[in-house]
Amino acid sequence: MRILFVTSECAPYSKSGGLADVAFSLPPALKKTGDEVAVITPLYQCVRKNYGDTLTRVAEITVRLGWRERIYCGLWRGELSGVTVYFVDNLEFFDRPKLYGYGDDPLRFAFFSRAVISLLPQLDFMPQILHCNDWETALTVIYLKDEQVVRPELRNIRAVYTIHNIAYQGQFGENLLQDVFGLDQGWYDGGLGYEFEGRRDVNLMKGAMMMADAVSTVSPNYAREMHSDRYGCGLQGVADIVGGKLYGILNGIDMDRYDPSKCPNIPAHFSRNDISGKAQCKRRLQELFGLHQEARWPLLCCVSRLVEQKGIELIRQILPELMKMGVQLIVYGQGEQQYIDYFNWARQQWPAQLGFSSDYNEQTASEVFAGADMYLMPSRFEPCGLSQMMAMRYGTVPIVHETGGLKDSVRPYSEFDGIGDGFSFVNYQPKALYLAIQAAVKLYFGDAEMFRTLSERCMTKDFSWTKSAGAYQRMYSDIADEGTGGEALSFEEAFAILKPAYETLNADYLRHHADELPDDYRRVVQVQILGRGAGIFYLDFHKSGVEVVPTTYHDADAFIAASFDNLTGMIDGSVSADRLFMNGQLKVEGNVSKSAELRRMLHPIPRTQKEQG
Repeated sequence: MRILFVTSECAPYSKSGGLADVAFSLPPALKKTGDEVAVITPLYQCVRKNYGDTLTRVAEITVRLGWRERIYCGLWRGELSGVTVYFVDNLEFFDRPKLYGYGDDPLRFAFFSRAVISLLPQLDFMPQILHCNDWETALTVIYLKDEQVVRPELRNIRAVYTIHNIAYQGQFGENLLQDVFGLDQGWYDGGLGYEFEGRRDVNLMKGAMMMADAVSTVSPNYAREMHSDRYGCGLQGVADIVGGKLYGILNGIDMDRYDPSKCPNIPAHFSRNDISGKAQCKRRLQELFGLHQEARWPLLCCVSRLVEQKGIELIRQILPELMKMGVQLIVYGQGEQQYIDYFNWARQQWPAQLGFSSDYNEQTASEVFAGADMYLMPSRFEPCGLSQMMAMRYGTVPIVHETGGLKDSVRPYSEFDGIGDGFSFVNYQPKALYLAIQAAVKLYFGDAEMFRTLSERCMTKDFSWTKSAGAYQRMYSDIADEGTGGEALSFEEAFAILKPAYETLNADYLRHHADELPDDYRRVVQVQILGRGAGIFYLDFHKSGVEVVPTTYHDADAFIAASFDNLTGMIDGSVSADRLFMNGQLKVEGNVSKSAELRRMLHPIPRTQKEQG
């Protein structure tokens, strides 16, 4: 499959957060599986300064953006881990000290998004998948859909839109719609409009969610949380609308980079089979932060931005009681001055137990991960989180708030049966965090063998990008024009195939099992076809048969969504509903059982049951 990954930052060229790490890691992982992948990102000042001599000029064009008729646009090429990285060049927009934070950011990234679509013919391949990320590239989805109407060569491209943090939506005044974004007023009512407290705004994230062929976010639990008032940040209703095409895929980490058996940033190497080097890392870490070198004291750490969202306020509130518990704590990271001042003061109050530094660098962060016994990540919300995965790779047992990707990546320890690889708390309260730490410390002192087992489980847990890439590939396959020779398929054509197939499937079931159903039996299931043949119909099951109707049914008992090929695969028995559901390729919501009843509706009867009937 041909995939173009559209991103506003890509490590090591440019980085302000986790998106850059995803852009660095996911495309090479996809390439290893045989996909043809490229990345496209702006040519920032930092890229030109640090990597300019490694880049090759590819093309120069002009881009039209609304009334701005001829904006210069250059295209450069580099390579990263065997993946081509394209850079969009415009000195006026990108030759600046920072990546973001300018008053004309809407114009800068509207230009970038328009440039991506305009440059597609200049690339080495025409992509099947345009994978866009966060609000900065949301307009790429919109421009693609706008241009597909008049440019036939673009019509087979499918758009994926990934939300890394739904709080940052790209919301601007309605006046920017035509003046800056160059879009007709019809786009306001067509998905970009956002009215709140009397304001009429344009919301780029909302528009991309509505128009993309698939929407993903960075963990399964965060995908569920986005539907709630607490975490949806005003777009929870939109998340409900696009629920049938919404995927939650957990990010990964570079397992080799954070491998304690060969990491160059730590003072001693260790592994699951020989853990002795971790004790040396602990002594070095205590020395580095000026703590008493007490081997028996549990050493906790927190490597984080010092902001309220990361749970730093909870740590501050319990710190005096935590020091009485007989533990050591290292807090390492940059952030708000109020927290920097507090932890500098606290370090003077408990010099033997508390270490703190805001002089962040990645080598020291690796030393902290490797030397600590436990890792604190009590974030109020966390779409995915990578630090807990990095810490676990070094055998450091996590203590997390059950939210977003933290819930997906850490399995709480159960004293009853010994399962789990960390500790967690549900209620976002200081006492809940304190009790979770207390439980971890109790196990550390009371059952050293079990605590070591948890550490070993952490070290061997699979957070690889290979695993994540497989989930992305399944999503791409759901929406791409592949399977059945890859021919384009209209909804009418898809429905004409599925309708008689479901009628035959249901008739076969009723011949053998109609007497098992009550006389008033009825189930209505709405089906959404994803990708080619996209559309919605519903199945009205009753004791005498099934009606297959090509329209929506808002009061259906259940709602399912899958690609045309997977729907036909379930009908002919070549693929199981259970497997598709577990892989995220079959979406199921509502009151229909995800086991026996679902299989009855979507699968043929096994031969043995037919014979028994």
